Amino acid sequence: MDIAEIQGYAYFFLTMFLAISLYAYIYHLYKNKKDATGVDYEEYSNMALNDDIDTTPVKSVSDEKEK
Repeated sequence: MDIAEIQGYAYFFLTMFLAISLYAYIYHLYKNKKDATGVDYEEYSNMALNDDIDTTPVKSVSDEKEK
């Protein structure tokens, strides 16, 4: 077994490890959409696209103070 064959195996296993890590990270992001406080920040992702004056806000804010 020469160095080129070892490099080929190392490249293959590194590529597989990185691909599996990427898919695991993507799954982790979509499984845990809400953070620890329960806020779903995915609702805020369309704010740049829906930036008209007539669009409804993502989170309504009242003028009254909460007691």
